[in-house]
Amino acid sequence: MSEIIQNLGFAYSIPNINLKELSAPNVERVSFRCRKAFEQIIFDTVKLEGNPYTFPEVKTLLDGITVGGHKLSDEKQILNQADSWKLLFEKIKDRSFRVNKETFCELHELAGEEEALTWGVFRDGSVTIAGTEHKPPKAEQLDEVFKKGIEYLNGIENHLEKAVTFFLFGSLHQFFYDVNKRTSRLIMNGVLLSAGYDAINIPAKRKLEFNEKMVRFYDSKDGTEMMEFLISCSLDPAMAEKK
Repeated sequence: MSEIIQNLGFAYSIPNINLKELSAPNVERVSFRCRKAFEQIIFDTVKLEGNPYTFPEVKTLLDGITVGGHKLSDEKQILNQADSWKLLFEKIKDRSFRVNKETFCELHELAGEEEALTWGVFRDGSVTIAGTEHKPPKAEQLDEVFKKGIEYLNGIENHLEKAVTFFLFGSLHQFFYDVNKRTSRLIMNGVLLSAGYDAINIPAKRKLEFNEKMVRFYDSKDGTEMMEFLISCSLDPAMAEKK
């Protein structure tokens, strides 16, 4: 394993891929492709969380029609995810997306509303991650951990590397009480879309693979395997040929 990067809290080797293997960057094109896949992205995202809604039901709900027979919390989770993605699209469009605490918390405020213990602010208590021995930082350490991590991340020139590294950084340190991976995915995709590269969407059918690799990442502190997995989930047609 590579040496752990202190500012991140984990190690990684850059995956065997570079931006030249992706489609030429184009913000408008990738934003259009992402919007076309919007319903699928929302479905896959909540399915990874165990949400029982089917794809047709998610589509119906996103069309503004209430679907009966489900918990209000499951409905809220879907609508929260949709609202957070809409905010991300707005930030990409008006070029206001930034990789900073303000944006991170702003997206979490929508994604985590009524699901996390608090939303839009870093946690003020301890958390654990089921199935792993990893212990996230104490609440009083979070601001400093985030500051050092962002300093490192904003020094990464390769947009793909920066994007997937942020996802792992946010997931590992659990800055919020809940909805950490979903919010970190939003930042990851903000990095990609704002640079003109396609979004990454983890298909529901790869849930087991995703969960197993995340557990190994938490315990080993080596992000290489997860980075390769995330890159394989790119919506880029050029990446689809490699799957």
